[in-house]
Amino acid sequence: MLAAGGTAALAIGLVGVTQLAFAATVFSANFEDGTTNAWSKSGGTWTVVTDGTKAVQQSNGSSENSRLFAGDTGWTTYTVQARVKPLSLGSGGFVGLLARAKSSTSFYRLALMPGNVVQLQAVNSGAVTVLASKSQTVSTGTWYTLSLTANGSTISGSVNGSSVGSGSSSVSASGRIGLQTAYSSGNFDDVTVDSSTTTPPPTSPTPTRTASPTPTPTRTSPPPTTTPPSSNWPTKTGDVSVSGTINVSGTLDGGLKRYCCIGDGSQSESQDPMFDLADGATLKNVIIGSPAGDGVHCEGRCTIQNVWWEDVGEDAATFLATNGDSYVIGGGAMNADDKVFQHNGSGTVHISGFYAKSIGKLYRGCGNCTKSYERHVTVDNVILDSPKYVVGININWGDTATLSRITLINGSKTHICAEYNGVAKGSEPPYLGDGMGDGHCNFSSSDITYK
Repeated sequence: MLAAGGTAALAIGLVGVTQLAFAATVFSANFEDGTTNAWSKSGGTWTVVTDGTKAVQQSNGSSENSRLFAGDTGWTTYTVQARVKPLSLGSGGFVGLLARAKSSTSFYRLALMPGNVVQLQAVNSGAVTVLASKSQTVSTGTWYTLSLTANGSTISGSVNGSSVGSGSSSVSASGRIGLQTAYSSGNFDDVTVDSSTTTPPPTSPTPTRTASPTPTPTRTSPPPTTTPPSSNWPTKTGDVSVSGTINVSGTLDGGLKRYCCIGDGSQSESQDPMFDLADGATLKNVIIGSPAGDGVHCEGRCTIQNVWWEDVGEDAATFLATNGDSYVIGGGAMNADDKVFQHNGSGTVHISGFYAKSIGKLYRGCGNCTKSYERHVTVDNVILDSPKYVVGININWGDTATLSRITLINGSKTHICAEYNGVAKGSEPPYLGDGMGDGHCNFSSSDITYK
């Protein structure tokens, strides 16, 4: 991976190269495919450019808060490393690397700042605590290798193999990685995540090879869909009679059989689900007939792949996990009076390659559940025919929606990203309006195609 950076990467120091060569690398990105599909965007203008090799660039130097996130919210002990080149550094701004991002405003950050300063920071709902600081030449147009390690409550950072310092913090026990700028612009490349627990060694001209500890188990993120969703309903291969909830642990591959039926087809939330997925379970290649009760329940992280709902009753699927990422990949749904996907827990729901027709909302973060959470959704490469809304989120709880490649048929009046204030159970969340590019609703008009 670092070889793609050419001589610029090698000039930074052999330590970073050797560490990554023999460590347990669980994630890497060098952007040579020309896309940021594996990342979710929050603010700014992010594009892949050529800077010797391919790199991702945030070019809007006036943007207050620009972020790209990747990885798994369940990651705990790891080192994230990246090459970072500030292109501009505005007053009060920075270009930085993030670890353990549990939300868009809570994480650990190693920041290159104006005035030749590097800071190691804990950011809690936007409030910054400086854990360590170092005087360091910070020049625009120069590549730096930033390394940020989270090991228990100890957070440490280095620039070009030289320690910035460390500190103790309980802001976040787990979370994704991120790239960030504020009132600045910059390029980022050769991002890697090492799941070992060893703090990066000090600079040495002759690095010593050591055995890597067993990596922390991670959940592999499915790749983004590339082909457009199909609007052609699949032909069933058989029928399965359902008399009660089917509990799934591991993987249930239905082979495109039609599972039917349960419940009364109403909007009652007291109905049992047809499928109940345990944490880490996968449901795939299933046609769900009508009535389908309360659809699919994900008790933890789950993957729903190539599942088709003939008629959505209450909800097609409800996500209940209190952490981590869940995925809807391919498939489709018809006739949802209200929501297709309901998000009651926390974490992030990723929806890609999906087709839906005659629906209320594709996704809604619960606005009046018993427990309030910060929730996130990414929607990419979907076709929606006659929807009323694409997504609905609660901005007072820090929700975000990242949208790309959205095709709307008969959607001239569709609300793309509806913003609400979440409320206590028993009340109705007030609708505030539609957002775009405001840090909560992260998309631009070019991400939406009308047909």
